Amino acid sequence: MPHSTDTANSPHPSASDAEPLDAQALDEDAPEAAATDAPDADVPDPDNPDAPDAQDADAPPPTAAAADTVPTTPTTWRDRHPAAARALSVTVTALAAVLVLAALLLPNQLTRLTPGEFLRIPVEGIFGAALLLLLPPRARRVAAVAAGVGLGLRTLLNCLDMGFYSVLARPFDPVLDWILFDDAESFLKDSIGPAGAAVAVIGVVALVLALLVLMTLAVVRLSRLMVRHGAVATRTTLVLGTVWITCAALGVQLAGVPVASTNTADLVQDSAQRLRASLADQRVFAKQAGVDAFHGTPPDQLLTGLRGKDVIFTFIESYGRSAITDPAMAPQVDAVLKDGTKRLRKAGFDSRSAWLTSPTAGGGSWLAHSTFLSGLWINNQQRYRTVTSSNRMPLTDAFKRSGAWRTAGIMPGVTRSWPEGRFYGLDHVYDTHHLGYKGPQFSWSRVPDQYSLSAFERLEHGKRHAKPLMSEIILVSSHNPWAPIPKMIGWDELGDGSVYHAIKKAGKDPKEVWKDPAKVRTEYRRAIQYSLHSLVSYMEKYGNKNTVLVFLGDHQPVPAVTGENASRDVPVAVVAHDPAVLDRINGWHWQKGLQPGPKTPVWRMDTFRDRFLTAYGPRPGETSAEKPGRAGR
Repeated sequence: MPHSTDTANSPHPSASDAEPLDAQALDEDAPEAAATDAPDADVPDPDNPDAPDAQDADAPPPTAAAADTVPTTPTTWRDRHPAAARALSVTVTALAAVLVLAALLLPNQLTRLTPGEFLRIPVEGIFGAALLLLLPPRARRVAAVAAGVGLGLRTLLNCLDMGFYSVLARPFDPVLDWILFDDAESFLKDSIGPAGAAVAVIGVVALVLALLVLMTLAVVRLSRLMVRHGAVATRTTLVLGTVWITCAALGVQLAGVPVASTNTADLVQDSAQRLRASLADQRVFAKQAGVDAFHGTPPDQLLTGLRGKDVIFTFIESYGRSAITDPAMAPQVDAVLKDGTKRLRKAGFDSRSAWLTSPTAGGGSWLAHSTFLSGLWINNQQRYRTVTSSNRMPLTDAFKRSGAWRTAGIMPGVTRSWPEGRFYGLDHVYDTHHLGYKGPQFSWSRVPDQYSLSAFERLEHGKRHAKPLMSEIILVSSHNPWAPIPKMIGWDELGDGSVYHAIKKAGKDPKEVWKDPAKVRTEYRRAIQYSLHSLVSYMEKYGNKNTVLVFLGDHQPVPAVTGENASRDVPVAVVAHDPAVLDRINGWHWQKGLQPGPKTPVWRMDTFRDRFLTAYGPRPGETSAEKPGRAGR
């Protein structure tokens, strides 16, 4: 606001003339309100040190005519409340500094989110301050905006990493993981309804935009403050740089964390390395997929050791090693497995079990399914799309190519078109809309496991066919969030599933369960018990001398259940009535029964296909002629 340097010469001297001057003196960070009142006046902007007048020391003093324009009364909130304006300005500047500092020190894992992480000196902040002090005005403004946007994006990536580590036990892949947000939205719709999912999505988008805007404004504000107080800023930067070098050289730590931080630089470097690996992964995977020991195997040489058998491959959602070995869950789950082994043995079945290492954890079931069946390590969406659009022979398709089996899939989790069914060699795919289920949805799980198995018996296994049946079944009742959970009822009581309305109503609310980590683990364990009970009961009731069951978990549950750094192992078991079936895998040295032991072999999941095709392929001197096909139960 233009003003006379000698108030005694002002034509309208009054006590109110001093208020605008005092407000300006108290608030160096705030722009003068009169600048907007008199836009044509040649006024220095105290909030923009790069403005020409703010740096032009040779500018002539204001003329007497200019002094006549000084208002006699306060015209803005800042003029009327200078102390409050100053306090607000200091508060905003402090918040900007806290936001930038927190972003520079923010880790990318929730387990590292401790107070000690934020009591460090970020080297990136020191270098950034030095750069902004050295740059000319125009370049400084551009650099401040770019730094703000970049730091906002880095913070966003850190938050995504936290989420991915919490659910999938791995960081976010900025090249390959975007498609998973569509699955996340579908999960929200199934868990909290379309309205709740829409609100959540809008909220996330708003937070992302707010983060980028606020971070940019914070960096710009701090850059202007440093320029206004250049001498102090320069000394402070030199002192902090010296302290950082000293702490780095001496290895000084606070609460077990190095005081000299390179957090953001390390995370950027790690992201860059993962980015290069993701971009190169397609070429690497193409080379791996080109190697197939069973490519071109004649149909009559495929799976000769299982001719005439009904073979069922069953995946149990989130059935991981922790369910069997974690002391908080193992007693109850192990009891189910031991009891299941006895019940199956009583029904004439024997079993062998071991461990497989899954390519994923916490989610991404389809990656585990494709790894197990294709014999390739499928740990990202790009590999999944590549393999399912190729002519690779997955294990299930080997049955179809042999010409000796009818093939079918029971997919209660599939809610829309699923073209991958052709890749897996499935003649018929029964998704959630074709199982005849009229009951309620249990959170994400649309169809209870027992009903899915009952529908399998009604639609395929219980019918008469000229050929034996090979089937792939996905059991989803043990899918996150594990509440409410169905319960076992009589097989003749299932009907069209309407009976489950009362069962769901008596179940637990997932929102209440997830407030307590102990309850989450308990409900996960109960869901696994239910899925295992369903499968064992099905084999007791509907299995026969030609039934061969291979069942396994697809991946471990989320870290909220397993804890951090859990293995990715999942149980796998082979169940058969015919002793000759298990004799074929004696060389595998698997554990007897459904429960694998601590010393049982652990294989990578992608090795199973080749081992299985080898074990049940032709042996020297063995004829490849087919055994008579089954004519129904």
